[in-house]
Amino acid sequence: MKRGRKRVENPATARRILAAAEQQFAAQGMAGARTDEIAAAAHANKAMLYYYFGDKRRLHRAVLENLLRELRTGVSTARSRLGRPRERLLKYFNAYFDFLVTHPNYPRLMQREAMGAGKNFEWIVREYLRPFHNSFVRTIEEGIAAGEIRRIDPNHAAFTILGAATSYFAAAPIMSHVAGHNLLAPQAVASRKRALLDFVEHGLLRKGPKSR
Repeated sequence: MKRGRKRVENPATARRILAAAEQQFAAQGMAGARTDEIAAAAHANKAMLYYYFGDKRRLHRAVLENLLRELRTGVSTARSRLGRPRERLLKYFNAYFDFLVTHPNYPRLMQREAMGAGKNFEWIVREYLRPFHNSFVRTIEEGIAAGEIRRIDPNHAAFTILGAATSYFAAAPIMSHVAGHNLLAPQAVASRKRALLDFVEHGLLRKGPKSR
């Protein structure tokens, strides 16, 4: 499949189009999103949208590529830092959560791709999601071997940690009505991050030296 974005002469315009498209595709899906609405939200004209991205399908692909590159960059930075497994685990979590803060539409976009189960989702899993999950699991396994993490199923631990972060942003538009306040407001997001870090530290990490 062709990649979504060609070389651009005006990166600011392309970024605005991508940001507007991300919002539209998350809310309406690729079939429901309209290029004229995306262009208007980006303060650009449709000719610029087509010039940079070709058509709606390639724009959709470009949105996904942009998100996933940012995710990989953030996670790679966390992985490259030296430290004990428990420290790297927390860096992984922080990198993923911070990515979701800046891209709260990511869960809905991935859900739409998963439900479609098309070729887009195949390359997303192969190139991004599976390597990310496997690397996270390896960090947990290293922590267990070092006695820094409780003896738990590494895959289930990864599902729980990453799923708790992802589901918060996926459910926020609905649960904000239940809670009576905006769960994506900075204060609410910071509170959620502290709560999840508390869960990880007290639910997974061991205190003191490894027991013999």
